[in-house]
Formats: sequence, structure tokens, C-alpha cells
Amino acid sequence: MAGPGVPLRVVSYNIHGQRDDSAALAEVVRVAAPDVVIVQEGPRRFRWRQKCAALADSFGLVVAAGGLPALGNLLLTSLRVRVLAARCQRYPLTPGRHLRGAAYAECLVGGVRFLLAGSHLSTDPTERPVQASAFKRELAAATLPVVAGADLNEGPDGSAWRTVAEGLTDAAVAAGRADWHTFPCAGPRRRIDALFVDPRIGVVEYDVVDTPRSRRASDHLPILADLLLPAAP
Repeated sequence: MAGPGVPLRVVSYNIHGQRDDSAALAEVVRVAAPDVVIVQEGPRRFRWRQKCAALADSFGLVVAAGGLPALGNLLLTSLRVRVLAARCQRYPLTPGRHLRGAAYAECLVGGVRFLLAGSHLSTDPTERPVQASAFKRELAAATLPVVAGADLNEGPDGSAWRTVAEGLTDAAVAAGRADWHTFPCAGPRRRIDALFVDPRIGVVEYDVVDTPRSRRASDHLPILADLLLPAAP
């Protein structure tokens, strides 16, 4: 991407409901030193506000959006990032299935505004396309450059993945790392976690953090990306 831009370091991470090594989880994120973290399977039940705040604090970040209203999707930011507005979304309920949703935050960094978004789609292949369409409608309606992280529970050959990805840049593909898998952590063989960005955003670097520490922290490996937001005119 030609011209100056504003750097943004992003982590997208399914933290497995914090059921694994919480100290390792905090260390993985702190070492990455992100500006924003897009969390799936974050706190969503009893005392969820306090739990979200405690998780953010363990990462050295603050809560921007999400928690129970977004059904475990959570957006966290460093103090470098200013949150201008936030909202949550719940997908249509299929009886007997797990509720799913998304979180959104309009953010400002270095004079540039962008939309941060995160979601976690169903493991049920009949539900995922409907949820993907609901998520995509919100992303497509955005006028700001979009940075969206998600656990899609399917790979790039799936219809839900293609729905969300349409018109956006798959950060792994842009970095030539589409074969870097994120799940399961003990022997990664699937790429079901993704980071999609507006075509106006440059992908400087992309990594899947696969270390002994990250394998203790969750059943997913986190995505870490360095982006370049388009400079304000």
C-alpha cells in the first residue's frame, strides 16, 4: 500500500473459556503487546463484567465491547486506542443450539478511525451460513475500514467463511501464510480462525503464535498481525 499509514497490532484469539492455563494465556498476549485483542469464548455468565475486566487487566488492556451481550465475544484495547462507540449483536436463536453473537467498536488511533469487530460462529454447519450472513451485513454496512477477527468453525473452503471474506482481505493469504493452521493447538491441522481487513488496510506481518506457552493457554493458537491503517486525509 502506497503512502503513509498508522500501525496497528492485532491479536485474534479463542481463549477456550479460560479453561486452560490462565497465566500462560496472559503471558502470550502480553508478550505480543497488541493494540487490540479480539476474543472469542470470553466471559459471558455470572459476574461477567468483573471477569471481562479482570481478563483485560491480565493482558494489560481495557474492555471496549462485548461480554454477555455479545455472548462471549469481547474486544479489548490498549490505551493507545480510543473507543468512540460500541455495540453487540446476537444471532437468530436456533432452538436447542448454543447462542452466538458478535461485538463491534468504532475506534480511533493515530487520527484514524476504524471498525473493530469479532465473532464466533456455530459448530453446526446448518447454523453457520445464517450467522455468517448476519455478521457480514454489519461489516458490509460499515463506512469505516474494518478489522474483523473470528472463529468461523470451518476452513476457507466453507460457505460461511466465503460469505464473511467477500470483499475483504484475508490477512493470512495477503502474507502468504494461508497454510498456517490454528486448531487444535496440540497438533494444528485446520485454519478455522481468521482475520479479515478492509482492502484499504495493509497487512505488514501475519503470524500464528505456536509456542509451548500458547499450547498451554488455549485449544486454539492466536493470530497476531501487524496492520497499516490508511492515513487520515
